[in-house]
Amino acid sequence: MSLINEIIDKVKKQDPDQQEFHQAVEEVLETLEPTISKHPDFVKAKIYERIVEPDRVILFRVPWLDDKGNVQVNRGFRVQFNNAIGPYKGGLRFHPSVNLGIIKFLGFEQIFKNSLTTLPMGGAKGGSDFDPKGKSDMEVMKFCQAFIRELYRHIGPDTDVPAGDIGVGGREIGYMFGYYKKIVNEHTGVLTGKGLDYGGSLIRPEATGYGATYFAAEMLATRGKDFKGKNVIVSGSGNVAQYTAEKVMNLGGKVISFSDSNGTVIDEKGVDKEKLEFVMDLKNIRRGRIKEYADKFGAKYFDGQGVWDVIREQSLKVDIAFPSATQNEIDGKNGEALVKNGCICVSEGANMPSTPDAIKFYQEYNILYGPGKAANAGGVATSGLEMSQNSMRLSWPREEVDARLLGIMKSIHKACLDASETYGKKGDYVMGANIAGFVKVAKAMLAYGIV
Repeated sequence: MSLINEIIDKVKKQDPDQQEFHQAVEEVLETLEPTISKHPDFVKAKIYERIVEPDRVILFRVPWLDDKGNVQVNRGFRVQFNNAIGPYKGGLRFHPSVNLGIIKFLGFEQIFKNSLTTLPMGGAKGGSDFDPKGKSDMEVMKFCQAFIRELYRHIGPDTDVPAGDIGVGGREIGYMFGYYKKIVNEHTGVLTGKGLDYGGSLIRPEATGYGATYFAAEMLATRGKDFKGKNVIVSGSGNVAQYTAEKVMNLGGKVISFSDSNGTVIDEKGVDKEKLEFVMDLKNIRRGRIKEYADKFGAKYFDGQGVWDVIREQSLKVDIAFPSATQNEIDGKNGEALVKNGCICVSEGANMPSTPDAIKFYQEYNILYGPGKAANAGGVATSGLEMSQNSMRLSWPREEVDARLLGIMKSIHKACLDASETYGKKGDYVMGANIAGFVKVAKAMLAYGIV
């Protein structure tokens, strides 16, 4: 049995119930096989074994009072995975599905994503099984304050800097940052994704969606193509989906879908500025369901169905796909359907949204495929830029942040292609992203000795 297979087998035996974590470890380590012969010093120092073990796992209870005065109890998590190249950095996810395996998978992925950005940030992730959907602002505030009341002792601007993720937007970041300030009596950049009035960065809300689109544009350019006249499918309707749609429209593409946990909208006329503004108000302010879009604009609505199921069943023509909702949303059947329906490019706005079976179809049919750790790194990259601005007590103009984001995404794309060629599989963005992210972290770990 090879070293890589031994490590994967050990991970599965140690934590048999953490399926998402197993998937992430397997996907990364299998592509690192070529690095073993080129870096025997990594093998001797057991870098491969060490990188799959988090530095620490923090699990805590979060008791809070609902609007009726009843005590509610949730679980809180923070997995600080690796800080070899900088302070721990990674989002907080509030969703009923959150468990330790999901947080470990996200934190593990974050190591390599953050490394690819070229910024000095380590990998971490956290969150809770709390569901903000259907809660009042007061209930969300009480939960956020209870959550940060424990987490505050484990984070800091030079230790661990959380951000938002699913279920954690500007509202939640504001509540947590305000309570953190109250506890520690400091105004420091301990959270990113803050409002512009109190230390946030321009372009941060847009960054993940913009970045995924910039990465797709770089991939398309390698084949002499662009977005003009292309049918584009986007899943989700939150922050990432909204700003992916905006940037795609700016580049000449036609976005024809949005979705949420209740169903999917297909608008074959295409999303325009008015329709996108409606979605932003619906989701960011009124916190409604995407069905309202179909009711208002006469689009098709598929109740209880995900975007990818709809594409398969309706045989919709797709040129470019942006899975931007959650992990494992595209399975093998839907990956095959994307290929059959004409898809030439998949750029992941979510973390690990494609299953291994779906990825096999992309690669077998030579689809341009940008894995999440590369394609959606724009969000954490701009969080890193927010950290820099906070440290310098400066605020950069919108154009400067956007230009830096574009530069970072171009750099990530080049790093992926260069690594894939160096290690013998030219054009394989999965291998390229994993190796480019890993080698930088591994060299730092090697420099520190056994710590």
